[in-house]
Amino acid sequence: MTKFCKVSIINHVLTVTINRPERLNALHPPAHQELSDIFDEFANNDELWIAVITGEGRAFCAGNDLREQAKFDAIVFPEKGFGGITARFDLNKPLIAAVNGPAMGGGFEIALACDLIVASEKAIFALPEPRLGLAALAGGLQRLPRQIGTKRALGMILTGRTVTAQEGAEMGFVNEVVSHEDLMTVVDEWIAQILECAPLSVRASKDVVYKSLSMNSLEESMVAHYESVVQLMKSEDFKEGPRAFAAKRTPRWSGR
Repeated sequence: MTKFCKVSIINHVLTVTINRPERLNALHPPAHQELSDIFDEFANNDELWIAVITGEGRAFCAGNDLREQAKFDAIVFPEKGFGGITARFDLNKPLIAAVNGPAMGGGFEIALACDLIVASEKAIFALPEPRLGLAALAGGLQRLPRQIGTKRALGMILTGRTVTAQEGAEMGFVNEVVSHEDLMTVVDEWIAQILECAPLSVRASKDVVYKSLSMNSLEESMVAHYESVVQLMKSEDFKEGPRAFAAKRTPRWSGR
């Protein structure tokens, strides 16, 4: 049972909908912990291959619940980061942000921590923390420059300005902008394409991409040891793909 979000599981896909619409899905400590527990289960459950996070009502997530923060003069969230996501560096399974409305502050940081961002035309993005005497310390200051370049990122960070979904796509942090009504349909299309691929191949590919970004050279990244690749090459799916190709049939992926 969940109190601050809705959860559904269909065909290896976990969908999490933040459900505090009266606060524009801003997160307080109990909501952070609930999300962290849900994504712990996602990470550890071999039958869950992809996760989607979205928001109930007209917002994706307005960030930290400032009314709660004002009570304690402190921001409290779990070890795995804002929403239990932003410091989850060991997760190789794909995360998709279905941004249905404003993604502000920590909400934007959740989206940036996902691998794909599909945005409604009604979505807007900002890191407005400096306007409140705060800073985007849940990964926004690190991820945004890496994803769109330093100058563009600082143009948002130093001003706290709001960016539309279309501008986010032009900058490069949004994968696709769609009509509001078609958001989840298009997300399902992305999911279907990912599910056509072997789950362990997807995880190894994600793992190598992110780990190689922190390495000093192309050569180092190409000769490095990746345990995810080792596990892929030992898997049944590593045999299933070529066998299916040779037999001219659709692969039957097991995730093992």
